[in-house]
Amino acid sequence: MAEHRPCTARNETPLQRADRNLVELLQELRVTQTGVQILFAFLLSLAFTSRFEDLDTVQCVTYVITLLLAVLAAALFTAPAALHRSLFQQGAKPRIVQVSSRLATIGLSVLVFAFSGSVLLVVDVTTGRAGGIAAGAATFLVCVGLWGLLPRLVRRAGLRKEADATGETAEEGPDQGDVKVPALLRRTVRQPSGLRGAAAHREASARHR
Repeated sequence: MAEHRPCTARNETPLQRADRNLVELLQELRVTQTGVQILFAFLLSLAFTSRFEDLDTVQCVTYVITLLLAVLAAALFTAPAALHRSLFQQGAKPRIVQVSSRLATIGLSVLVFAFSGSVLLVVDVTTGRAGGIAAGAATFLVCVGLWGLLPRLVRRAGLRKEADATGETAEEGPDQGDVKVPALLRRTVRQPSGLRGAAAHREASARHR
């Protein structure tokens, strides 16, 4: 019976929360899979171009490693669908969401190196080794900043804002003598009956006016 009781701020049961999280995760995977598919198709077609034979050893190694990373990223991003299909209607939805989230996180990490390797290869072929290394490093830093650092900064800013709002709420309201009463306990502090009666009388008079 406990599994059917609301347990979150959205008034959801654990199963409802797992269903919603899985839908959100699949929406995220659709976005990332598009990028992986484009990158994978580009790398596969690159091997059949006439200029591919002119690649040196370093460029060939970069190409093979990048291709394998793209394959690994595609496998990681499609694994949640296979996991859900294998465990369908077996009561494992929360566990599926947890494992799928980890797979997606690992897939993003792999995709960073696949993007960096592909940019390194293309710029190396077109402009030279130094330009390729610089472009690959820049791509790596941009992906790490947007996918790794930015979410942490946003989360930290949200936590700081919530902490400031909580502090302001605790300091607001009438002073209880020389002692500051926290906001959560202020509701439990009742006024004397005489003061409550006077306040009720003033409210009634204001209504009649």
